[in-house]
Amino acid sequence: MIRCLAIDDEPLALKQLTTYIKKVPYLELVKSCASAPEALKLLETEAIDAVFVDINMPDMNGLDFVRSLNNPPLVVFTTAYSDYAIEGYKVDAVDYLLKPFGIDEFTRAAEKVKKLFEALNMPTVVSSPDGDDAIFLKSDYKIVRVALSDIRYIEAMSEYLRIYSDASPRPIVVLLSMKKMEERLPSTTFMRIHRSYIINLKKIIEVNKNHVLMNQEASLPIGDLYKDTFLSYINSKFLSR
Repeated sequence: MIRCLAIDDEPLALKQLTTYIKKVPYLELVKSCASAPEALKLLETEAIDAVFVDINMPDMNGLDFVRSLNNPPLVVFTTAYSDYAIEGYKVDAVDYLLKPFGIDEFTRAAEKVKKLFEALNMPTVVSSPDGDDAIFLKSDYKIVRVALSDIRYIEAMSEYLRIYSDASPRPIVVLLSMKKMEERLPSTTFMRIHRSYIINLKKIIEVNKNHVLMNQEASLPIGDLYKDTFLSYINSKFLSR
């Protein structure tokens, strides 16, 4: 089941959205929220896979709501204003529903959510059976073995990851979430320093203010949420007189 939130400040629109979600057998409605702040509070304690959210809301609109999330779920925007369509896709929306929409349009959007949800939750990362500190990745219709010691850093690009390895001239692209990759990598060697970057701590060349130099072409930003943990690691390795 795909755990969902419905978010809309208009009672009738929220009721319709709730009804449609309940009609789709693979969607599970966790809660209907009348505002973005209410949804944010719920997300602190509940695991949510997808949100169906109105864009034009008071206090915090739907776009700002999604941008505020460190690990946003799959997003379908709803709105009465077609001008928001382009902005919706800039924050990696799965789909965009223009009000008024019917059950058929909603179901098509839900199918897109289902396909992407299933793809993101496929076992893309598989541990090497002989325990030799490697992983197998599905990329370009092949299964590729990647030694953990070769990984320099990992970059999130929408629902895909780019894995930069010293053993490959080009990044390895996989359909996978940062959360899944982070759970698989050993925390003693790899650290998330930004919502879009995981680095191999052994490959750091230089730390300069709010950036980490991983090679001559890659100076990666350190996100505010990850700064304290990263600097604690650096301080633990710092050599002084």
